[in-house]
Amino acid sequence: LRRKLHRYPELGLDLPRTQGAVVDALDGLGLGISTGSGLSSVTAVLDTGRPGPTVLLRGDMDALPLPEDTGLEFASTVDGAMHACGHDAHVAMLAGAARLLRAHETDLAGRVIFMFQPGEEGHHGARVMIEEGVLDAGGAPVDLAFAIHQTPSLPNGVVATKAGPLLASADVVTITVIGRGGHASAPHQALDPIPVACEIVLAIQTMVTRKINAFEPAVVTISQVTAGTTNNVIPERARIHGTIRAVSATSRRMVHTELRRLADGIAAAHGATATLRIDDGFPVTINDATIAGWAQEVARDLRGPETVIDMPSPMMGSEDFSYVLEQVPGAMVFLGTCPADQRPSTAAPVHSNRMMLDEGAMAVGIALHAAVALARTAAPV
Repeated sequence: LRRKLHRYPELGLDLPRTQGAVVDALDGLGLGISTGSGLSSVTAVLDTGRPGPTVLLRGDMDALPLPEDTGLEFASTVDGAMHACGHDAHVAMLAGAARLLRAHETDLAGRVIFMFQPGEEGHHGARVMIEEGVLDAGGAPVDLAFAIHQTPSLPNGVVATKAGPLLASADVVTITVIGRGGHASAPHQALDPIPVACEIVLAIQTMVTRKINAFEPAVVTISQVTAGTTNNVIPERARIHGTIRAVSATSRRMVHTELRRLADGIAAAHGATATLRIDDGFPVTINDATIAGWAQEVARDLRGPETVIDMPSPMMGSEDFSYVLEQVPGAMVFLGTCPADQRPSTAAPVHSNRMMLDEGAMAVGIALHAAVALARTAAPV
């Protein structure tokens, strides 16, 4: 299944080929299967018919818009699309866990929801699935949600996570400075927006270090500044484009507020105007502290204490599993998939055109999904 998906990656919320492959992989397991209407999601429910908790296991299943340069025999055949984040492995691990749990159904009570989610790469697929009722698919409230994200940047088979904020929120900011165009030889007759935009960029970096609590950090990266058409024309507009990342809702709100203040104030000081647009991305991914610690214990029991890492700090990437964790207690963990002939520190990371993973680590992911569901049935968290 993983190799099939890797060969034919799909992007966004509409993944019909992937959806069909998932349904086929679940065929014959006797699960209650439903598909999404606003996206090509698959929800499968294992209902034991016995009283017990509802556990949700999630795997995301979209690719990224970049060419593949891995040289794998099953490399992408779709130009400009690649499973560079390992979502093909996420899907295969979740399908494998469904088979494993069905085989051990007599050891379960309650329900397990398998959430095959498209559109994690910036398309808010988890939010759409929640709106379409994935959290109600088992007929009872979800007691615990769990997800695994693979990474070649950890040793093979190692499980890493932490309590509290795990991944940052991610928003997109666009500031447009509006001045007055003119001839490059006579800037006094124009109102050049470029120096104003430059001043705003520098002020943003000072704002982050002076307004944001260092223990609830934020990162504002201006990655694009565009203005002008040629060398002898002062343009009317300059555009600043970048991202905002934060590990708390408080810091996130503060950055939004201060960016508006900076843009308006600096532009006004020069007689220009500025418009600011913030496109909200994913919220902060926050692991429930109790469940994160419990999931680490499950992993230790499964693999041994030396294979579990307690992360010292959050990562500034983002994840839309955050929408699920806003609604129900749960946790996400990282699974090391570094290829045997490489080192985690130098292996091509996720989102690289050369990202590869050790498929042997997928057995750990399958077992961990199943172990979480089985352990939750055995004892309340």
